[in-house]
Amino acid sequence: MTAKIVTLKAKKLVGFSLEMSYSNNKTRQLFKQFMPLKKTILNSINTDIFALQVYTNFHSLKDITPQTLFTKHALVEVETFKNAPKEMLQFNLESGLYAVFIHKGTTEQFYNTWHSIFTEWLPNSEYQLDQRPHFEILPEGYNPNSKDNTEEVWIPIKKKIIISL
Repeated sequence: MTAKIVTLKAKKLVGFSLEMSYSNNKTRQLFKQFMPLKKTILNSINTDIFALQVYTNFHSLKDITPQTLFTKHALVEVETFKNAPKEMLQFNLESGLYAVFIHKGTTEQFYNTWHSIFTEWLPNSEYQLDQRPHFEILPEGYNPNSKDNTEEVWIPIKKKIIISL
């Protein structure tokens, strides 16, 4: 598993969000709400969709259980919040360091990629998780059931602090 280390520039995003857990996953419901209204966002920068998760106290996989609550967003990037649909939320994604991975396959197979990032790549890297949003960038035409999908997985990171005695 290889990562590209990227400093993300701040982004303005518009869309919807729902609180959920992995045992009570509402992702399908969130995207069913968002996709029909996506075309009403007039100042979007491109056709990519951000599937963004905001966790609290996520430092390693042991902090996440099937019942852990998090907020998931379905968003698009916009030039400005001016003229954003009133029923949609406005989200400022702050700049920061990210490890970017490529996942190929269905959403059912995504857990394998996610698990490898947190059990193999991250512990063996010079980085640790940062407390910022995690997200995936889904290209136009993305189909969650297609084995031919390619999506970018963005994990917030910061350099590990090494204490020498």
